[in-house]
Amino acid sequence: MAAHTRSSSLPRAVNVRARLSALFGLLSVLCVPAGIALSWYSSTVTLLESLGSAVLGLLFGIYAVILARRGRETAARTLGRSGGEGTAKLGKFLGGLGICIALTTGLAVGFYGLLTLFRD
Repeated sequence: MAAHTRSSSLPRAVNVRARLSALFGLLSVLCVPAGIALSWYSSTVTLLESLGSAVLGLLFGIYAVILARRGRETAARTLGRSGGEGTAKLGKFLGGLGICIALTTGLAVGFYGLLTLFRD
């Protein structure tokens, strides 16, 4: 067809879930380092208090993985017209990395608690 049809001239839909998954995945990865930086530059927050950000990182990571799955479903449902497959993959990777960082931080704090409990 030489001329544009109505369906080909419509604006491309945006896969919002895929973009949000990448955003929440990035936030998930940055939560624990932000909490540690807060403890370094603040005189009122200790390192153990700032590691509550690991819980927030875990929640953001889980939400990023869920959003990535929904973003890939949206891309499949629209036959790729909404795009966002690569962004959803990135969001899933960053969300998984954020979950790993948060769980590792939780394990480290747990072992630190055991060591301080049995140091006597």
